[in-house]
Amino acid sequence: MMRSPLLIGLAALFLFVFHLRKLDAAVPLTPATIVIYNSSIPESAELAKFYAQKRGIARDHLVGLVCSKEEEISREDYDATIAQPLRKIFRERKWWTLRESADAAPSVTANSIRFVALIKGMPLKIRSAAEYPDDKPGPAPLGNRNEASVDSELALLPTFSHQISGALGNAYFQTYRSVMETDVPIMLVCRLDAAAAATVRRMIVDGIEAEKSGLWGRAYVDGAHNTGGGMEMGDQWLTGVVDQLRRAGVPVVYDNVPAIFPAEYPMTDCALYYGWYAAGVAGPFTQPAFKFLPGAIAVHIHSFSANTLRDANANWVAPLLNKGAAASLGNVYEPYLQLTPHLEIFNDRLLHGFTFAESAYMSVPALSWMTVMVGDPLYRPYAAWLQIDTKREPEKNSSAWKMYHDFATKNAALPTSEYRTLARQAASRTRNAAMIEDLGGMEAREGKFADAAGYFQQARALSPKRDDILRLVLEEADALIRQEQPKRALALVRGVLRIAPDAPAAALLKKIETDLSPPAITPTLTPGRPNE
Repeated sequence: MMRSPLLIGLAALFLFVFHLRKLDAAVPLTPATIVIYNSSIPESAELAKFYAQKRGIARDHLVGLVCSKEEEISREDYDATIAQPLRKIFRERKWWTLRESADAAPSVTANSIRFVALIKGMPLKIRSAAEYPDDKPGPAPLGNRNEASVDSELALLPTFSHQISGALGNAYFQTYRSVMETDVPIMLVCRLDAAAAATVRRMIVDGIEAEKSGLWGRAYVDGAHNTGGGMEMGDQWLTGVVDQLRRAGVPVVYDNVPAIFPAEYPMTDCALYYGWYAAGVAGPFTQPAFKFLPGAIAVHIHSFSANTLRDANANWVAPLLNKGAAASLGNVYEPYLQLTPHLEIFNDRLLHGFTFAESAYMSVPALSWMTVMVGDPLYRPYAAWLQIDTKREPEKNSSAWKMYHDFATKNAALPTSEYRTLARQAASRTRNAAMIEDLGGMEAREGKFADAAGYFQQARALSPKRDDILRLVLEEADALIRQEQPKRALALVRGVLRIAPDAPAAALLKKIETDLSPPAITPTLTPGRPNE
């Protein structure tokens, strides 16, 4: 029997809402959370207490360890000052149920701790060891590597494994259940860490506040258009992220050219950022005035994106947090792309109401490896979506972000043409410029540049913010150029430059003007005649 697309869509929507309500009614997470800090650093202890107080975590779930103050430690240091003391504490506090025998390593049959928050001051990474008892190195380039992030090793603390070379499979990868409902033998370890203690405090507070009303804003996705050598995988993840966000009614600015967003790009109301592949922080994030929205999540794929978290200008994770993001993902050493978090899985789980920790660990295929999840493990940026009522009309006075999300959720099962017609009508009626801009982005992605230019023009007329208008001009000019109307694009750009010649984005408009302007005609002298 053939099933109609409408019934299939409604069924999927019902399961989505049912899943969200189930998450909302789930058991509390704080009893399953511990907070680990470095007792040698007073600042680390203070931040641990601050986080525990904000999240309502019991005092006996705070664990102080006397360990190195350095970010990078040896394998011996990790075992002696972190792994072994923690295993002792887990036994003493009866967080583990153990099966022990004289001739085999202990095995954890039950673990009441599923979330771990490492606090600023805890070591970040474990350097390579020349040899290790009972380790069995495998072939290069993966099997012979034994350096790792502290976090990724701690995730496997309950396994008592002596295998440190190579990546170990993550049993939680690609799952779709809360970790509280599973018996996977791992813990979800995240770190609250940044270049400054004040940044960590702000990350904690912003995340908790964002949960109350939802993480509303615009997403910016920066593809790299990489081909060959397996690198196209990253672009496939980012394309998937764009599709997910648009189905959920989150406005997206999607750039899929090799260059990253330029420094002058007007990146406003940024709640989500996914991009790749530059070695160090670049683009709008280098501008003094740039700030993420509170609670924002920002990830840039790069092999050494979290090589250090103590320098606000180094690599990617620390600078993104310094610019206001509440959470990020990164790598401390070379991880190889396929073993980094698969961002389309990470984003999907966030949108479905899972915690930051669950979403991150569902997205990463390997542990005992290089990844770090930086942010509050319990942060649920889309917890506010759990109260979705799919029968309710979008509220007339709701924010533009919420109105778009409500519309998308209600009409997800409609055919594309009908959806976009109704979306344009709804957005025009409510003067929702963000929604209209996103519809333009959909048309541009499909090569319908005339329709895209119309959407961008309409959104531009409705936008009150200068930087939004300038971004829409850039998008509209690009759509005009792609439909071979350079004169219209040039007139548009010149008109805006007369109004906002000193705006940061004016540099991008001036480049378009230069590229489109006809070359100047230089007078030439005719031999044998005077120059008149």
